Amino acid sequence: MPFIPHTESDVREMLDAIGADSVETLFDEIPSALRVDGLRGVPPAMSEMEVTRLMEARAGEDATCLNFIGAGAYEHHIPAAVWQIATRGEFYSAYTPYQAEASQGTLQLIYEYQTMMSRLTGLPMSNASLYDGASALAEAVLMAVRANRKSKARKVLMPTSVHPAYRAVTRSIVGSQGIDLVEVPFDPDTGRVDVASLSDFEGGDVTALVIPQPNFFGVMEEVDALTDWAHAQGAQAIGVVNPVSLALLKAPGEWGTKGADMVVGDGQPLGAPLSSGGPYFGFMCCRKEHVRQMPGRVVGRTKDADGREGFVLTLQAREQHIRRSKATSNICTNQGLVVTAATIHMALLGPEGLERVASTCMNNTAALVDKLKARGFDVAFSGERFHEAAIRLGTDAEKVMQRMSEEGVLGGYPLGRDYPDLKNVLLLCVTETKTEADLDAYVEALEKVASSV
Repeated sequence: MPFIPHTESDVREMLDAIGADSVETLFDEIPSALRVDGLRGVPPAMSEMEVTRLMEARAGEDATCLNFIGAGAYEHHIPAAVWQIATRGEFYSAYTPYQAEASQGTLQLIYEYQTMMSRLTGLPMSNASLYDGASALAEAVLMAVRANRKSKARKVLMPTSVHPAYRAVTRSIVGSQGIDLVEVPFDPDTGRVDVASLSDFEGGDVTALVIPQPNFFGVMEEVDALTDWAHAQGAQAIGVVNPVSLALLKAPGEWGTKGADMVVGDGQPLGAPLSSGGPYFGFMCCRKEHVRQMPGRVVGRTKDADGREGFVLTLQAREQHIRRSKATSNICTNQGLVVTAATIHMALLGPEGLERVASTCMNNTAALVDKLKARGFDVAFSGERFHEAAIRLGTDAEKVMQRMSEEGVLGGYPLGRDYPDLKNVLLLCVTETKTEADLDAYVEALEKVASSV
């Protein structure tokens, strides 16, 4: 946004208006011992031209590599119009539009976003976004505990096939609130949770079961069986999903006999670039009966006194986010700007476009896996995949990834970082951005490096 500095006459006029001799006078109540005498760590001033040359040189140090890393942050094509529109002045503030009479455009956009997410997930209620996918899962766990009043154990089953960062964040947020997160191992052959392995928990008091789809390994879980199992135990079913996958896969609201109770995930694949780790946004949808337990904001459509259609924040007052003891959550904002980009992104692609993106991702992943199999590499898990695959290398995946980067290819995510037993397994991801030549370049680089490590 533009920055226009004050001139000396501007400063003098403002000081005269308030009766101060100098800018220093405004801070005379601060003891001199607490004041900083200059900014010694700040380099000498540079001209605009010098700064431009410096930043161009630094930008030139960034290597342009073929990226096959996924693991929760995905490289998708983003139409140029998405951020051209999202960064217009009307959308540039993420502050929540409490004053409906002055915020109809923003409120309508959020309402449209909620509608799109509701249709993707098959659940009728959506909030106006959360911080990110990991904190959204933590909020879903807290929500499930509040919603499942019959359960007294506050026990939530968390498969280890859920993203490791999501599990860590959830444990950090809910671990001190008397909630017992019990890890459920995945089957080493299929890479997904075996429903039979849950037998130890049958007949007990289980509050909720977390169900990833696809899971961290890109493998599709048996969501119907897991959802029905959770409901048979009187537990809530919490889905964790990739929104792009929902263009092809069964919606969480249709899992099993009754559907998931709530679903969360990260909206980064919907128009947010890989920009040094963020910002992203978390989404959450749920059944209608749980809506008052849902954290964050909800925008509704209504009519004013003259019968004209309008949009407002609904079901909660602003004070809910200020009076901590009365709040369902202490989330105090939504990721408005990134949600704006996601809404524009989905509107531009439409259902058909999003489905084509998801299909191309799956096809490209299958094509790369076939090429790797032909060169003697094994797939670690036999379960069906979306757009990620775990490849067994027979050597340290961390070293292979480092060497592949020297070849101009970001080869994937070494699973040994989070799963010691999978030290030799590399998690790769292929999206619609990759061509046949890119896949061949990957195979060539991996074959070259793996034989020499």
